[in-house]
Amino acid sequence: MRKIMTGTATTLLAAAVLCTGSPAQALAGTRAAPEASRFCGTDPASGLAVWGNRADACAAALAVASAYTKAAAGTAKGPGTVRAGGATWKCQERQGDPNPYRECVDASDSGRRVVLSS
Repeated sequence: MRKIMTGTATTLLAAAVLCTGSPAQALAGTRAAPEASRFCGTDPASGLAVWGNRADACAAALAVASAYTKAAAGTAKGPGTVRAGGATWKCQERQGDPNPYRECVDASDSGRRVVLSS
C-alpha cells in the first residue's frame, strides 16, 4: 500500500512540474503572437489577450484592443482600421499555429504592433 501511495505521489509531482512552465515558454511553442513579445492583459469587453511588441506599449495596446472591440461589435469580419491613442491602426486577421489572431499595426509607425488573441 505504501509503495502505491509513494508512486502516485511521485507521478503527481512530476505532472505538476511539467505543467507549471513559464507562460512565455508555453506561448513560444504555439506561435500565438509572433510579432508581440509582451503580454499586456485582457480586453475586459471581449476577453481577448492583448500583446504589445515594445516594453512601453501596453497602454497603447489596451487602448487599441478596446477600440477594436467597440468597432467590431455587430460585424462579421471586424474593422480594418481603428483609432486609438491619437494614431490610426490597421488591423487584419493572421493565421497562427493553430488558431488565427488579429494583428493591428500603427499606420504611421509599422514598428508598433498589437496582437489580439483568444
